[in-house]
Amino acid sequence: MRAMKQADYQPTQVMDFADTTVSSIPICENDLQDAARSGVISAQQADALWRLWAKGESPVALARQPAAPSIGHAVASGPRFGFVNVLYYFGGMVAIGAMSLFMTLGFQAMGLKGLLLIGLAYAFGALKVADHFKAKGLLVPAGLLATLAVVLVPLILWCLQSLAGAWPDGSSRNFSDYHHWIDWRWIMLELGTLAAAAVMLWRYKLPFMVMPVAVTLWYMSMDVANGLMQVDGWDYKFMRDVSLVFGLATCAIAMWVDVRTRISKDVAWRQDFAFWLYIFGAIMFWCSLSLRDSSNELGKFLYAALNLFLVLLGAAIGRRVFTVFGALGMAGYLGYLSHRVFQDSLLFPFALTLLGLGVVWLGVKWQRNEEAINAYLSRWVPAGLRPRA
Repeated sequence: MRAMKQADYQPTQVMDFADTTVSSIPICENDLQDAARSGVISAQQADALWRLWAKGESPVALARQPAAPSIGHAVASGPRFGFVNVLYYFGGMVAIGAMSLFMTLGFQAMGLKGLLLIGLAYAFGALKVADHFKAKGLLVPAGLLATLAVVLVPLILWCLQSLAGAWPDGSSRNFSDYHHWIDWRWIMLELGTLAAAAVMLWRYKLPFMVMPVAVTLWYMSMDVANGLMQVDGWDYKFMRDVSLVFGLATCAIAMWVDVRTRISKDVAWRQDFAFWLYIFGAIMFWCSLSLRDSSNELGKFLYAALNLFLVLLGAAIGRRVFTVFGALGMAGYLGYLSHRVFQDSLLFPFALTLLGLGVVWLGVKWQRNEEAINAYLSRWVPAGLRPRA
C-alpha cells in the first residue's frame, strides 16, 4: 500500500455516462479507510478497492503521479478539531476530570462500598455508551467514554484494596491524594491501570485511550523513585534522574507502537496510538534533562547538541513535540551564550535582537524548504518511523 501526502493524492476520473463529462475527484487510501471506519464499507472492501484502482483494473482509473515509496500501510489520520470535536473533547475532559483530579473528600464520605459501586457503575455505563457510539461510527466520543472507564480503574482498585485490608500502612487514606501526592504505595494502582488499559485498548482500538496510559507512566516515574529511596522525603536530583530514564523508556515504547501501527494489516490498528506516549515521554525526558545544572561549558554545549538532535529527529519522524522542545532548549542555550558574551555590555540588547531575528530567518528558510529537508532527514531513520501520511 502507499502512504500518501496531501500533495500526492491520485485523482480518480469519474465519468458521468449521462452527459459524457469527466470530473476529477482527489481520493487517497485514507478516504477509503475513513469510509470503512464509518461503516459505509468493510475494511476488506476498502483494501480491495484501493488495490483494484491502483492496478488500473477498474472503470475508475487512477492517474498515477510519481511519489516516494513508503513502507507499510497508510496510517489513519486523526480527527480534525472542528467545533463539534471541540465540544466532544471539552465535555469528555470535564467528565474525566470530575472522576480524577476533582475527586473531593465529600465524595469519599459515602464510604468505600458506596464509592466502589459508583466507580463500577460509571465504568460500566461509560463502556456501554462507548459501544453504542462506536457502532454508530462516532469514534471521538466513543474514545472519550472508553477513556473515562480507564481513568476509573485506580479508584476501583483502591476501593477493593482498602476493603480487603491490603492497603499499605503509612499512606494516605484519601483517594483524592492519588493525583497530588507522590507515594510508592500508589504503584499497585498504576500497574493495575496499565493492565486494564491494555485490555480495553485491545477491545476498542481507540487512540485517545492511550492518554491515561501515558499519564500513568508519568505518575509511576515519580512513585518508583519514591519507592527506591525508601524514605519519606524529597530527593530532588534522584527523582529527576528516574524521570529522565522513564521519559526515554516511554519514547522508546512510543516508537515501537508507531512502527507496529504502520505495519498492521488491520485498519483499526493503523491509527496514531503513539501520539500521547510521545507527548509525555518527551515532557519527562526534556524537563528532567533541562533541570540538570551543568557547571561546565562542555556540559552546556552537549545539552545544546542534544536539543539540536531533537529538532532534527522531530523533523525526520514527523513528531513536532521533539522539534518544539529541542527548539526551546536551543533558544535557552543561545540566550545563555548571549548573556555570557555580552554581560554588562550595552551590546546585550542588540545581541538579543540579532538572535531573535536570526531564529525568525531560520524559520522562514525552513518553511520554504520544509518538504525537501524532511525528505532528506527521513532517509536517516528506520522506514517504520518516517513521517505519517
